[in-house]
Amino acid sequence: MGQPLSPLCFSFFGLVKAMKTRREILEEFVAQDPNDSFSRYALALELEKESRSQEAVPQLREVITRDPDYVAAYYHLGRLLAQTGLVEDARDAYRRGLDAAIASGDRRAVSEMQEALEMLE
Repeated sequence: MGQPLSPLCFSFFGLVKAMKTRREILEEFVAQDPNDSFSRYALALELEKESRSQEAVPQLREVITRDPDYVAAYYHLGRLLAQTGLVEDARDAYRRGLDAAIASGDRRAVSEMQEALEMLE
């Protein structure tokens, strides 16, 4: 028979069980403040990282709906849509992102959106 588990082991296992994933933490942030564009955007990227792109797309759409000036969301939305074969929707996301990038004076984003659009042509 092996040694009984020490109280320290039980404490460790309780801590591991209580630890949350980055996605779970971001989901809590979004639930607490649905208008927090950064948390929702980060959640979408985390979902994509977990190969859950179909769940990431609505999150990015929601960022854009709530915060149309959040330029990075357009780029990632367009990229995910293109990856899933929704090329016309991807073009639309990039075009809208291009407009937002121009309006904000973000030259780098303008260049990235233009390049992404050209790749879909």
